[in-house]
Amino acid sequence: MHGTRTSSAIWTAQTAMLSSHGHRSVAIDLPGHGKRSAERFTFEGALAAIDLAVRSCDTPPLLVGMSLGGYASLAYASTNHDCVAGVVLAGCSTQIKGKPLGAYRQVSGLLNRALRVGGDSWDVVTDMLTAMAGYSPLGDLALLRAPLWLINGRRDPLRLDEWRYLRAAPLARLTVVAGAGHDVNLHAPDAFNRVLLDALSVLAVPVHA
Repeated sequence: MHGTRTSSAIWTAQTAMLSSHGHRSVAIDLPGHGKRSAERFTFEGALAAIDLAVRSCDTPPLLVGMSLGGYASLAYASTNHDCVAGVVLAGCSTQIKGKPLGAYRQVSGLLNRALRVGGDSWDVVTDMLTAMAGYSPLGDLALLRAPLWLINGRRDPLRLDEWRYLRAAPLARLTVVAGAGHDVNLHAPDAFNRVLLDALSVLAVPVHA
């Protein structure tokens, strides 16, 4: 699951690697993104998109989410315990609720209307911020039953609460990639792919012939 203002195309290096190792992967576009860019983003719509992708799999999959897709994947996995074998979260190790989120939502909306910053695609940012207001990833981490892997770029500003995540999910495996920023799967695809293969090995996910 991709992040804001990107699409399923960010996973090219990961889907190619998984295919070469005999693993089927499903990369989707969330509402408001990619092939679904004409839609408005809602958190409920994102969860529905994830559910559709998960249910297309023959067995419970390893759910992989980046940034916005990470928060949505965590929310889904925390309440659909039997549907997910494990979870990999990247670029989303920060509590996002509270006054900073509200202030950023207001400022981004004003800038978009006044200056058209980011063009029409900036609307999805304000939709995302509105949808995510009040969401607590720490609450969902406490409910999560599936094995969890966290991977963040060392320069990613959205890793500020890693310690809180690890306190909420003490069995989680954390990887911090030196030299990488927020888009860690793009900045360090080899390191990211190693985490995926490690997770699949631990979960003993079968290889397709």
